[in-house]
Amino acid sequence: MSLSRLQSYVDAILAIAATLLILNVTVTGSGPLSHGLVHAWPSYAAYAVSFLTIGVIWINHHAILRLIEQPDPLFVIQNLLLLLFVAFLPFPTHVLADALQSGHGAAAAAVFYGISATLMACSFNALWIYASHGGRLLRADAPKRVVAGITRSFRPGIALYATATVVGLFSAWVSAGLYAAITLFYVISGSAFSRE
Repeated sequence: MSLSRLQSYVDAILAIAATLLILNVTVTGSGPLSHGLVHAWPSYAAYAVSFLTIGVIWINHHAILRLIEQPDPLFVIQNLLLLLFVAFLPFPTHVLADALQSGHGAAAAAVFYGISATLMACSFNALWIYASHGGRLLRADAPKRVVAGITRSFRPGIALYATATVVGLFSAWVSAGLYAAITLFYVISGSAFSRE
């Protein structure tokens, strides 16, 4: 498979997943609309965090593909696994936002979101490790500084998401805040390593 075809497919799935997030933002309640709009703030926050998460994945994925010489079948399959978890993200996003808004099942929702995010981080790490180990799929002229930067940036992801997931057992709100902080970390670190 060509890099351009793989990138087009990845772009399409990420765009659909990001678009589906907005369908989960709803206003509930029988009171005044203004009250419902304000009360729905957890949905806005969850939407923003998950949208930025998908955006960071898109940026980082482009950075990776710029370094790839030619994808092999296993790399393509690993991309599919990553997309499986990304396309699933709108569901745990909705569950978490709804639970935080209603106050029911928030801990379970925070853990559910965290498990989804951790699996996503695992699949992205596996994709990069496979491609970069020993320069397996990398271009001969891939900048070593950029390769090392991606590796450093990806390394803490699994542990960060797993920690936030465990925190969700005790406080859904703190866990949700950690998910937002992790996204912010990757927005900042992603912008640093994506430039050659």
